[in-house]
Amino acid sequence: MSADPPPLPAEALRNEVRSTYREVALNPRGTFDFHTGRYLATRLGYPEQLLNAVPAAAVEAFCGVANPFALRPLTESERIVDVGSGAGLDTFAAACQVGPTGLIIGVDMTSEMVARARTAATAPGWEKIEFREGLAESLPVETDWADAVISNGAINLCTDKHTVLTEIYRVIKPGGRLQFADIANGQTVTASEPKLWAA
Repeated sequence: MSADPPPLPAEALRNEVRSTYREVALNPRGTFDFHTGRYLATRLGYPEQLLNAVPAAAVEAFCGVANPFALRPLTESERIVDVGSGAGLDTFAAACQVGPTGLIIGVDMTSEMVARARTAATAPGWEKIEFREGLAESLPVETDWADAVISNGAINLCTDKHTVLTEIYRVIKPGGRLQFADIANGQTVTASEPKLWAA
């Protein structure tokens, strides 16, 4: 009886995820193992009115798995952290909900996604948004800063989910909440299947 192949090392998985989403950021109309863009956002229930209101560059490179706002809308003046913000669709959607007195920080580990999102946020009206490059396991956000943390298809890409959830708990104010959409796979991803992890 042969032993199972060893699991892929965490840093190798992280590099595979970065590589995949770098490609989405640079060429969002490319061919991937998952859907992207407006087609995907529409299938996941994002209203057309919202998709028309946020920057096209954020919609074009969207690659979430559901709509975290379906759980509960955000509230005026709230502070929001978007973990794994990617091109920023959910970050911009959050800005539309919290109004001019709210604040939003998007965090992503892929520099090309952060650059795309920052460029989109330079348009007038998005001054309350800030995009920061960083890891979900070590969020570049102050303790007790957020009223809510949102995340869409990002926690599943992290190998150390306990640390990610601990970090999310750290940045949420007492009484705050986590609204996330994600996918789960009960099988071990091995060294021969790194693309499966990033898909």
